[in-house]
Amino acid sequence: MVQAWFMAENWSGDQREEHHMQPPEFIELDTLYKLTLVEHFKVNESDPTNDKLLNSIKKERGYSYEDEITCSKECLPNYESKLKMFFEEHLHTDEEIRLVLEGSGYFDVRDGVNDRWIRIKVEPGDLLIIPKGIYHRFTLDTNNFIKAKRFFVGEPVWTPHNRPADDMNCRKEYLNQIISC
Repeated sequence: MVQAWFMAENWSGDQREEHHMQPPEFIELDTLYKLTLVEHFKVNESDPTNDKLLNSIKKERGYSYEDEITCSKECLPNYESKLKMFFEEHLHTDEEIRLVLEGSGYFDVRDGVNDRWIRIKVEPGDLLIIPKGIYHRFTLDTNNFIKAKRFFVGEPVWTPHNRPADDMNCRKEYLNQIISC
């Protein structure tokens, strides 16, 4: 089951640790959506290709291209520099859709109301849809391995726009959506 929590504000050390507040402040999925517009779905981790929910979401949202990415020291060229790049706070002009097939990791997203970091732990079967315009980042956890499917509308575009990017239209649209929720 996916877990989400507010991160400690001035944490230090390994980004792959949980970094809970003291005491921990967990967030229910409906609250996560209200604060960030991040959507979570649980799909059949043993047979995602034939999962009805996943196929329905792909059709409804027009995801026509998919690929897989494996992040580990053994499989990802330039592993250390890629992890640093993924952990830079950024946004995209398109949704970021990830289905975890194996392993685990964290997506950190900014609370759209107070700009606080929320850490989302993902494991096999977790499908996250991160809206365009939200500041976010990714890191592995201490297991140092994740294999995920990435979904795109049309040809893949994965261009990160590092913070600050507040003048971008996708950011303004995202903030307007948060305000209207």
